[in-house]
Amino acid sequence: MTLYIIIISLVAVLLTLYDKAASKNKSVRVPERILLAMGILGGALAMFLTMILIRHKTHHVIFMAGLPLILILHVIIGIIVFV
Repeated sequence: MTLYIIIISLVAVLLTLYDKAASKNKSVRVPERILLAMGILGGALAMFLTMILIRHKTHHVIFMAGLPLILILHVIIGIIVFV
């Protein structure tokens, strides 16, 4: 499980960094639904922290509120499953 979270978090961070670079270069962007899917699949914390650090999509409520809510949901599910 830990390896999965590490891998999905790394993919989420890389996609976020790529999307930031693509936005500056007016290149092909990563669709928001793909970014959100990475958060739902387990990369919410890493993606949220990355977005804050690189100041990417910080004005998008779906990311600045949605990713923390997804993370809270993951914690609740983890407590239910593992306790």
